[in-house]
Amino acid sequence: MITFDLFTTIDALGTFAFAVSGATAAIRSRYDIFGILVLAFVTAIGGGTTRDLLIGNTPVNWLTDTLTIWSIVAGFLFGLLLHRKIGKWEGWFFFFDAVGLGVFTVTGVQIGLQAGMGIGISVALGAVTGCFGGVIRDVLAATKPLIFRKEIYASASVIGGLLYIMIVEFGESIIVAQITAIAAVLFIRFIAVHYKLELPKIN
Repeated sequence: MITFDLFTTIDALGTFAFAVSGATAAIRSRYDIFGILVLAFVTAIGGGTTRDLLIGNTPVNWLTDTLTIWSIVAGFLFGLLLHRKIGKWEGWFFFFDAVGLGVFTVTGVQIGLQAGMGIGISVALGAVTGCFGGVIRDVLAATKPLIFRKEIYASASVIGGLLYIMIVEFGESIIVAQITAIAAVLFIRFIAVHYKLELPKIN
């Protein structure tokens, strides 16, 4: 059954965004149409499935939420039909990946808090939800996962998760916390990529 509320809406947005990024990665790797659908699917549900299994939330979300499946199908079709335009602008892949990261970070933190987890674990669950779908996508597309590259990725998720919790703790509305945290993740990713910022390396 499909239900509509703010949480459901932003979760569907993240699912759609990651499905598009998965479909785009598959098209770049010259997968056939079934391979494109599979990569869109696992990218969209990889992080949330990992999170749900870690906290014992079974059956996992996409098995009971019809909207998740339709969001994946929509993302798959969007990537398939507009792949030529998306392929001409590298920023499209970055945009959809960043949106998915931000939205899933927030939903992961929220689910952790609702499950009674502490702040640290909830932030970690946000990072798992936001990052693991992209890791699976990149591995299946035979590219080095973004999370393991020089640019800041998982750190953006952690900062966004912490910001969400701070805003909620200060008594602001959940809507404000959600929008601010997602915007922060997008901003950090943009700055990191634009200025080629990276975490310190050990020589």
